[in-house]
Amino acid sequence: MRRAEDLQVLIELAEEAADPEMGAEAAREAAALETELERFELEQLLTGKYDSHNAILTLHAGAGGTEAQDWCAMLLRMYTRWAERRGYKVELLDSLDGEEAGIKSATLAIRGPHAYGFLRPEMGVHRLVRISPFDAAARRHTSFAAVEVTPEIEDDAEVEIRPEDLRIDTFRASGAGGQHVNKTESAVRITHLPTGIVVTCQQERSQHQNRETAMRILRSRLAQLKLEQMERELGQLRGPKMEIQWGSQIRSYVFQPYTLVKDHRTGYEVGNIEAVMDGDLDGFIYAYLQKRAAGELKE
Repeated sequence: MRRAEDLQVLIELAEEAADPEMGAEAAREAAALETELERFELEQLLTGKYDSHNAILTLHAGAGGTEAQDWCAMLLRMYTRWAERRGYKVELLDSLDGEEAGIKSATLAIRGPHAYGFLRPEMGVHRLVRISPFDAAARRHTSFAAVEVTPEIEDDAEVEIRPEDLRIDTFRASGAGGQHVNKTESAVRITHLPTGIVVTCQQERSQHQNRETAMRILRSRLAQLKLEQMERELGQLRGPKMEIQWGSQIRSYVFQPYTLVKDHRTGYEVGNIEAVMDGDLDGFIYAYLQKRAAGELKE
């Protein structure tokens, strides 16, 4: 690799000249090259049909009212920061605010190379343990939020959506958006009757735009459903994907009485919870992809 060869030459020159500035430059280049190699290694583990696609990421607050809704908002920020760190484009497709704070649900489009392949390991239930800022008695609370990840499918001949299988409802958008959004029925809810999948979109100003976005999300979820069915039928040993249901958390985030983020599938853990909440997720993703490729994930 030419870049590695150039780095070796730079290191040798820095050592011969005993030049601190040149040494610092070599250290920066070494760190950048290491990051690039790690990303390359990750991409080699992404062999799924849709792994190279953009991703649709949906968050749902669990039981627990305001505390769970605040946790859902924290995860929204975490994934947004992760995507921005990787140079991905993030678009908020739909969101539903909580009554007092946080959000009940949100859907993001995250667009960039292998976005779906990298985010697929994040699917499941995420558990938060902390002293609640909403509890006057300063008691420790446990909250849950579910993460769904599907590939963004613009058009796929294998995913058939028949008009007679859809129920399309319109309603007034809630939350911020201006008078136009709140006074007209611009929001769209689409129900796919055969599967029961329901998608909504209310972020755009026009009903037509919201309908197009909702159809894109529906197509993505149907593609994900078909992929999961195919994997079950073929019995592929690619490691389990946790069902999105309470009590089956894939990862715990503990703020008190100590700080720790631990993935229960791989055993990978990090004590710097601030870095994780700021989008430093690659260690968790890499650990999952490695174990999945090796067939080491347990049911």
